[in-house]
Amino acid sequence: MLEGVHDLPLFIAAGLLLNITPGADLALIGARSAGQGFRSGAAAALGVGAGCFVHVAAAALGLSALIASSAAAFTVLRWVGAAYLVWLGIGLLRGGGEPASAAAAMPAVTWWRSFAQGFLTNALNPKVALFFLAFLPQFIDAAAPHKALSFIALGAVFAVNGTLVNVAFAGLIAGLRGALGSQPAIGRWLRRGVGALFVALGVRLAGFDGGH
Repeated sequence: MLEGVHDLPLFIAAGLLLNITPGADLALIGARSAGQGFRSGAAAALGVGAGCFVHVAAAALGLSALIASSAAAFTVLRWVGAAYLVWLGIGLLRGGGEPASAAAAMPAVTWWRSFAQGFLTNALNPKVALFFLAFLPQFIDAAAPHKALSFIALGAVFAVNGTLVNVAFAGLIAGLRGALGSQPAIGRWLRRGVGALFVALGVRLAGFDGGH
C-alpha cells in the first residue's frame, strides 16, 4: 500500500474506467494504429502517458491550482490546447487522394511524431490538469505526512495503467488493420471521422459551444 493513500483498488478501478472513456487520446491512438499499425499507435499511447506525467508534476507543484484559480492562465492554456486539436483534426480531414488501403488513408508520420502528437494532445488539455487536481486528492489521507509525494505516486499509477490500456487498444486496432485494408472506404471515413472528432473536441474545449 502506498504511504498516505487509501482505497487504492478503488482508485485503480476508477482510473481504468476513465481511461477507456472515448476522447481525444483514444481517437488519436486509434487513428494512428489503423493508419500505420501497432508501432505508430503504441508511440501515440506512450506520448499520451508522458503527457499525463506533465500534469501530475504540474499539479504536485501547485501549477494546476494556479491555473484553476487564474481565469487568464486557464483561458490561455484552453485556447492553446483547442487550437492544437483543431489543427490536428483539419490535417486529418485534408488528407486527400484515393488511398489503396486504410493505412494510406492516414498521413504517414514517424514514430517520434506519433509520440509527440500523443504528448501534445494530452499535455495541452487543461481539463486533464483539472481532473488530476480534483480526482487524485480524494484518495490521499488528510493526515498524510508528504501529500505531494502521495499525489505523485497516485499520478504515476494512473499514468502507467492508462498507458498499458492505451497500448492494448493500439494493438486491438492494429489487429483489425488487415480488415480495414481490404475496405479502402473504411480507411477514408475513419480518417475523416477522427478529423471531425478532433475539430469538435477542440471547439468544445475552447468553449465555443457554451460549455466550461
